[in-house]
Amino acid sequence: MPTDGSNLSARAVTQAIAFARATGARLTTLCVMPEFLVRPTAGFTLPESMLEPVRKQLEAERRAKCQAIVDRVCTDAAAADVACGGVLAISDAPCEAIIKQATKSKCDLIIMASHGRRGLQGVLLGSETQKVLTHSKIPVLVVR
Repeated sequence: MPTDGSNLSARAVTQAIAFARATGARLTTLCVMPEFLVRPTAGFTLPESMLEPVRKQLEAERRAKCQAIVDRVCTDAAAADVACGGVLAISDAPCEAIIKQATKSKCDLIIMASHGRRGLQGVLLGSETQKVLTHSKIPVLVVR
């Protein structure tokens, strides 16, 4: 169950917990954090010694936010008497991280929210859900 803490994702978490409880399954929840990348800007550069503390601070903040999201899912799962494990991943390709973790955790099913980009934006950007549906060999249940 990948989650980003959004309202739509929270609704999918509720459904995933109910599904896990009904089937006696264990739930693994995943929060994917983007990598910290510094892109050079024309005419403006900072020495590495100045960037490193900023990188560490931003990474710590993102890690804490993701950990809180994962902890909330596991707390809700425990309240429903569902075993749950939480995982944090760092990747700029969430769909790849989701599939990799699902395979590593030997998941039988990936349950995810539909973050419905529609129209031209959906065609151009796609969605992580669509990418997982396209590339995963593990079945995917999409919650709307």
